[in-house]
Amino acid sequence: MSKLGLGCMRMSSVWGGPTPDETESIATINAALDSGINFLNTGDFYGAGHNELLVGKAIKGRRDDAFISVKFGAFFHNGQWLGLDLRPVAIKNFINYSLTRLGIETIDLYQPCRMDGSVPVEDIIGTVADLIKEGKVRYVGVSEITPEQLRHANQVYPISALEIGYSLADRQIENELLPVAKELNIAVAAFANTAEGLLTGDMKAPLAADDHHLHFSRFQGDNLVKNLEKVDALKALANDKQVTPTQVAIAWVNVQGDHIMPLVSMSRRARLTENAVAMDIVFTHAEMELLNTIFAHGAIAGGTYLQR
Repeated sequence: MSKLGLGCMRMSSVWGGPTPDETESIATINAALDSGINFLNTGDFYGAGHNELLVGKAIKGRRDDAFISVKFGAFFHNGQWLGLDLRPVAIKNFINYSLTRLGIETIDLYQPCRMDGSVPVEDIIGTVADLIKEGKVRYVGVSEITPEQLRHANQVYPISALEIGYSLADRQIENELLPVAKELNIAVAAFANTAEGLLTGDMKAPLAADDHHLHFSRFQGDNLVKNLEKVDALKALANDKQVTPTQVAIAWVNVQGDHIMPLVSMSRRARLTENAVAMDIVFTHAEMELLNTIFAHGAIAGGTYLQR
């Protein structure tokens, strides 16, 4: 399993925007596989199935090169979130559509995109466990879950991976969720390493009125101004190391533990090379202290990734 994961979401239109160039997206997936990055993350609701179809085209003829992770359970309409359906009958329906779109017989990691309490954990995880017995799934994963739910899920069936947002700007999971995952020997696929673009160093305040980032309170008004002051320190450190702020953000996640995989969304080959380099970045003790002080838990103004 590669230590860097490729998030495929940005290769499709999820929030109602234009669809990226499909040829370049497929080339990016193949370049990732060629370089040894074999963890491909998708969701059956990304682009209303478009993302799975795209991944299926990319891995045709080289299924054994890829580890396919699929999230399920969410509903969107015209780019708007509608809710979840985690009923066993729905899960059994979702899996067959996903297998068909991907053109494969077995999904390596299958996971509910989150839990909302509407369906018992036993029913959700138990249904995926049944799919393992049928040969349609290899491992059970979970995403955006509480520590209590994670323990509960793992009691129903061994959980192999937790997918969750984690970055210098989003450290709320360090207090309880990460320790539970480590205790239970559950791998962590950490997405949103740049905190939805905050840590890239490219943002300027204020954002345009139609910018989708404004859905997150950290990008609104004085919150963004204060947060960008912290990003300036990140940019200075990156400049000293002759790398980009994005690379520093990914590298910080990478060094948090061997069980933690940075899951980076990309749709262009150029980004693949840049982000792969981040995996080789090391920090001195002083650099880590600086980053952990500036971006201490709660230092970012506005809601966390999960709270918006």
